Amino acid sequence: MKPYVILNAAMTLDGKIATKTGSSEISGQKDLERVHEIRKEVDGIMVGIGTVLADDPRLTVHKINAKKEDNPVRIVVDNKARTPLNFRILNDDAETVIAVSSICDENNENSDEEAVKRAKELEKRANVFYSSSETVDLKEFLEFLYSLGIESIMLEGGSTLNFSMIRDGLIDEIKICIAPMVVGGKDSKTFFDGEGFDYMKDAVKLELVNNFPLDKDFIMEYKVLK
Repeated sequence: MKPYVILNAAMTLDGKIATKTGSSEISGQKDLERVHEIRKEVDGIMVGIGTVLADDPRLTVHKINAKKEDNPVRIVVDNKARTPLNFRILNDDAETVIAVSSICDENNENSDEEAVKRAKELEKRANVFYSSSETVDLKEFLEFLYSLGIESIMLEGGSTLNFSMIRDGLIDEIKICIAPMVVGGKDSKTFFDGEGFDYMKDAVKLELVNNFPLDKDFIMEYKVLK
């Protein structure tokens, strides 16, 4: 069993979620409130280490009226245990679960000494999950999260984690805010990066289930076809 996963993001009309400098102020206030309403409803918010390092996110419910107990569990996929100890994701606003790879496990013959040390430090502030593979096995991790009682997750990127999750069939729903702007740039971050599929016939298929304008933005909601 795994949690129900909703991928949510904001992108420009040309599919960018951040510029090459990391600037990602895309959607308007109404969309931010929509996102935090979803955060309030789910059990966990999941991001990759790239998002953590770029944004130092809080991953809490703070754009709408909410209490501390409304904050979902913060979930980070961090292969090499690089989450900085002074970042907000490790404060006491909510619980945090961090998935690291087998190179961070001192009992693994291929472990990395520095990565092991970093993971040990993270254990003092978060629930650290040690994957059995050298990159976090996402299916294995989601099963672990479900065992903790986390039945629903909002996935908030970044683009590499987005692709890994959809490639492995782990995303159930996609909610995307399209902002009326174009940023361009071959080095700008797109909604999905990673290695991608080689042929269109292998692309993940979606079914549009809802769409509506929201102030200057436009929201599209899809079911992922399995």
